[in-house]
Amino acid sequence: MAKGAGHGGMDFIEDYRLIKCLREGQPTDMNVYDAAALSAVVHLSAQSVGSRSAPVDFPDFTRGRWQHTPPLPIVHM
Repeated sequence: MAKGAGHGGMDFIEDYRLIKCLREGQPTDMNVYDAAALSAVVHLSAQSVGSRSAPVDFPDFTRGRWQHTPPLPIVHM
């Protein structure tokens, strides 16, 4: 089913996982906090470059809740 889907089939897998999680009432693989963190990288990088590569604090959009988020059931370590 993933054959012919975009990005070597990954678009299909991501869509499949999202729909499966929504149907089953499970947490999605990415949440709004993940999206905010990914989006902040560009702005924070530009800020660092503009300050001659000075370190820039990365905001914790979850207010520390990331430390208590259970791992996704698809990841087994």
